[in-house]
Amino acid sequence: LGFIHAFVAAISVIIVSELGDKTFFIAAIMAMRYNRLTVMAGAMLALGLMTCLSVLFGYATTVIPRVYTYYVSTALFAIFGIRMLREGLKMSPDEGQEELEEVQAELKKKDEEFQRTKLLNGPGDVEMGTSTTIPQKKWLHFISPIFVQALTLTFLAEWGDRSQLTTIVLAAREDPYGVAVGGTVGHCLCTGLAVIGGRMIAQKISVRTVTIIGGVVFLAFAFSALFISPDSGF
Repeated sequence: LGFIHAFVAAISVIIVSELGDKTFFIAAIMAMRYNRLTVMAGAMLALGLMTCLSVLFGYATTVIPRVYTYYVSTALFAIFGIRMLREGLKMSPDEGQEELEEVQAELKKKDEEFQRTKLLNGPGDVEMGTSTTIPQKKWLHFISPIFVQALTLTFLAEWGDRSQLTTIVLAAREDPYGVAVGGTVGHCLCTGLAVIGGRMIAQKISVRTVTIIGGVVFLAFAFSALFISPDSGF
């Protein structure tokens, strides 16, 4: 029950939190402009680091008696669920397009800064790592400015986000290994979907529907606390 329940809980809340989120659109738009593998590697590294940090933060609270952290986290899940339901019901049908345009404007600004930096650094600057003149450059695209941009933008967008907070809460009440694996897999699925699908998925996705479903999922996990003992699962 411990690992599996934590895994299912983590992957569920991450998917409903990340689909249509800012980090989803960042990966989708950058993948349309730059090397997809580079963007995916940078975004997934950022999300993996954030998941591990969140699990550590949550696990640190286990010094407090489990019965307290269990019911406090359950209350937080209920609050998150009610809040997501309210947000989803108030959202306009084109809410996703507004988020998409906001991310596009932010990335356009970053691109302009990047181009200015390229001009200052001269033609020797490595952007995509696609040059074949030197064999070593074959792997340099993983540490190119595009990789760094995907890494930093995703990490900053994720910091303080709902998915980070829920990962911390889950790690405080569930098996931390299950939360870490489930959270990482959930992020990988969402990021991979964003990178592969690009603009089409970003335009087709209904942020309003995903938010409402997310609220139901959060409330379901809060409701499950009525049937699971605080001491079970570890």
